[in-house]
Amino acid sequence: MTLTFDVHGPALSGALSRLASIGFSEAGVCRRLGLEDVDDLQLRAIPIYRQERLQERDPLAAAIELLLLQGAVPEAELDQLFSRTDQEALADAGILQQAGGSARALASLYPVGRRLVFSDHAWPQMNQAGYATVPRDQVMGIGTDSRWLARATVRRPVGSALDLCCGSGVHALLAAAHAGQATAVDCNPRAARCTAFNAKAAGLAHVETLQGDLYAPVGDRRFELITCNPPFVPAPAQEVGYRDGGLSGEEIQRRVVAGLPRHLAEGGTAQMVTELGERDGEPLEDRLRVWLDGAPMAIHILRLRTIPAQAYAIGHADGDAYADFLDSVGRWAANLRAQGYRRMVSVLLTFQWSREPWTRVDQAHPPARDAGPELEALLAAERLARDPGLEDRLRAGRVARTGPVALLESRSLGAPAPATAQARLAGLAMPIDHPLTAMERDLLCCLDEPAATADLLGAAARAGVPERLVLDALVALVRKGLVVPA
Repeated sequence: MTLTFDVHGPALSGALSRLASIGFSEAGVCRRLGLEDVDDLQLRAIPIYRQERLQERDPLAAAIELLLLQGAVPEAELDQLFSRTDQEALADAGILQQAGGSARALASLYPVGRRLVFSDHAWPQMNQAGYATVPRDQVMGIGTDSRWLARATVRRPVGSALDLCCGSGVHALLAAAHAGQATAVDCNPRAARCTAFNAKAAGLAHVETLQGDLYAPVGDRRFELITCNPPFVPAPAQEVGYRDGGLSGEEIQRRVVAGLPRHLAEGGTAQMVTELGERDGEPLEDRLRVWLDGAPMAIHILRLRTIPAQAYAIGHADGDAYADFLDSVGRWAANLRAQGYRRMVSVLLTFQWSREPWTRVDQAHPPARDAGPELEALLAAERLARDPGLEDRLRAGRVARTGPVALLESRSLGAPAPATAQARLAGLAMPIDHPLTAMERDLLCCLDEPAATADLLGAAARAGVPERLVLDALVALVRKGLVVPA
């Protein structure tokens, strides 16, 4: 039986409140299952979760079993978890199916930030779903890319937000907390219904759901925040609607980027978590500039994970028989070769209007929690470093470290190569390791307390170090977000 996500069903606020009260949240699920991140939940580990973490059958264990592990719970446990009223509401909404003294859920409920989001099961091939392959109109569960985007989105108050390729509507639902109006769009009718279903369940009347092709349903409207987690997989056969983005993987994401100049409001921010195939000798930013067709925008590319083409092909191949699996590997690898891709890169892309377009590329650890303020601070540091008046401001004032800095140095013993150094701000949700020159490292080490730039320049002059070298290093440290004018 496939859930229709009927938006005319009963309200589910009581059931959602009950789940929140028992700790059904990202942190609560992690603690109970022994996970560092809720995204670490694995199908293959279900027997371990049940045997080692869910032996105590309290309401939270029943909720995890029913709504995340796609398992059945006996009626006695269901009665402990939900009141009869909430059980009837879930059944009338099509979520709960009861038979033979036990109950199953026809959809999963994913904790994301402060929201609980219904969507199709993450593992639709499990037997009780009634099919062996992923249906074309499957609504994507909350996966790694969805969580990365949710955690890295800039959450400043906005009047309007747009979520493209919305799926379950997770990013529109999260944006509703800081947007006057959140609009969600998906070409999949089931996804649009799922989003509307979630908005109603959460009591969010200012979430608008539209079914259609990317920007087409919103006409010429502009938005202060645009988010997108598009289909991006360069699959040799286009089989999974929410996943596959054409043979190149770029068919959808190219159109999303190309539409930004017509739909991103002045002062707004667009963010996308996706994968891009990388070719030797072709920077990713060149491709994005072509897609923008000359629009004056700043682009920040945050590289989160890189997978060699061979490993990517193996990871996506399928087939129950070994020979079939090897054939699948060959097809995936052949398509990646045909595209010229040497590796696939998971990226967080951020776009903003800029009088003087610039591009910045960083490499970061994937966000473990809310990292929006960190990203805003990094973009602000880039703008400050490009300010023509920064050098005069530095000369006339003082400089200080932005916060506690972790310094990592490495040296090859017995080799003539000089030592290398990297620095990162400590305690961040999405840490970036910044390579340092020798001068940048020495300046950082001098700033246990804020220092006047004139004193630093004087000390450098006495040591025979050119003033230009010191100023350039200070600007570079400002750009990396490690130092600020005090």
